[in-house]
Amino acid sequence: MNVLIFGATGMVGQGVLRECLAAPDVAMVKTIGRTPTGQRNLKLRELVHAEMWNYEGIEDELSGFDACFFCIGVSSAGMSEEKYTHLTYDLTLNAARKLAALNPQMVFVYVSGVGADSSEKSSVMWERVRGKTENALLALPFRSVYIFRPGMIQPLDGIKSKTPAYRIFYTLARPILPLLRAALPTQILTTAQMGRAMLNAVRRGAASRVLGAPEISALSKPAQP
Repeated sequence: MNVLIFGATGMVGQGVLRECLAAPDVAMVKTIGRTPTGQRNLKLRELVHAEMWNYEGIEDELSGFDACFFCIGVSSAGMSEEKYTHLTYDLTLNAARKLAALNPQMVFVYVSGVGADSSEKSSVMWERVRGKTENALLALPFRSVYIFRPGMIQPLDGIKSKTPAYRIFYTLARPILPLLRAALPTQILTTAQMGRAMLNAVRRGAASRVLGAPEISALSKPAQP
């Protein structure tokens, strides 16, 4: 398969990229973002694109893909609803609408968050915006759309978050995360599980279009014979 990854320099995106490059059935991976990943691999192609709300004129770069893993996400802390909507809903849908027109056979996987509100009526701003984004994606004419709503994610393989507050949190939590994962194996995911689950969603589909941590954990496992 040919895979397109948005947000490959973020914590989740790094994990997804690593799993895609290691997967024998992935022929090519193209990342798109404002900065390069800094990685080198024969499968890897990188598209550095400054204007993430506009894809006119680069349609050839975005065609011929079987899957898109959309891993861009920002914290809503200190943001107005208008700003957060622009960075979440507008950015995501501008890309997804273009990809749906170019690759109707594509499987689109969107990394949302636990608490996103599908009713779009939550009193919490980010929950409404994430729910609105999810609903709009599910209505697009892709072959399939899957929404991943993970909670806590443990970074593996030297992966670090780009967000300073998250880096501090994971540094402090590093000694206890393995213990928490042992106690709650289906609730606390790893970056590797996220990548494997996304690939398996393309390979064999999923039972639900919206997946929480337990469903993502199950999907990350090899298929039963």
